[in-house]
Amino acid sequence: MHPLLNIAVRAARRAGDIILRAANQRDTLTIDTKQRNDFVTETDRQAEEEIIQIIHKAYPDHAILGEEGGQIGDHEITWIIDPLDGTTNFIHGLPHYAVSIGIQIRGRLEHGVIHDPGRGEIYTATRGSGAFLNDRRIRVSSARGLENSLIGTGLPFRDFTHADAYYGMLQAIASKTAGIRRAGSAALDLAYVASGRLDGYWELGLKPWDIAAGIVLLQEAGGIIGGLAGEPSGFMESGNLVCGNPRMFAALVREIQPHLNEALTSPTRQ
Repeated sequence: MHPLLNIAVRAARRAGDIILRAANQRDTLTIDTKQRNDFVTETDRQAEEEIIQIIHKAYPDHAILGEEGGQIGDHEITWIIDPLDGTTNFIHGLPHYAVSIGIQIRGRLEHGVIHDPGRGEIYTATRGSGAFLNDRRIRVSSARGLENSLIGTGLPFRDFTHADAYYGMLQAIASKTAGIRRAGSAALDLAYVASGRLDGYWELGLKPWDIAAGIVLLQEAGGIIGGLAGEPSGFMESGNLVCGNPRMFAALVREIQPHLNEALTSPTRQ
């Protein structure tokens, strides 16, 4: 295992331990609202602090981009952290959330870790070395099209600017699949596509810490990820993306394209 990835795994596991302890004491949690339907708990903050402490003990000069703490430092290596992706699930006792850590080197994502503490699952990937779930190599599904497929997504729940376009996509895709799942953790959705549990996925308005680790996992598992019109870049900036194996990616893009507007294909956050 690459030394950077090894530190990321250690940090993710420690953060997962904090989350599991707190999950058994949910009634005592302090919950703050950052904006409408956007919550943060002391568990999010404690987990992120633990991750940063472990990273900076090993690599004191490296930069951090965290969901709670924002940008810390300036270095060619940046750790992109979501200490608890799926906070709303966590608050409600729904055991579907994860720690996500992506590592970007000179602007390119090179390593990723997604840890599901409740299931004891840890997904890891290093560019050029494959993707793994608990040390077992994983691949995207072999689905050949939308028929009989299971697709993940994230419903608009905070920003409804493009709700009409999104619901048009949802109707088009749902009518051709075996089902749509909205589970509440983008990091785990990407990990599930990488491991073949989901055949594809699309969502609007994500943040870099939601998807950084998952991008590496998905690509190393043989998947394709891009913007809603199929463009190969800009989705980290816009937060609008679609992914799956090559055939599923193309099939999803075909259903999505008729519902796009100019804003949804622009490489800037909307």
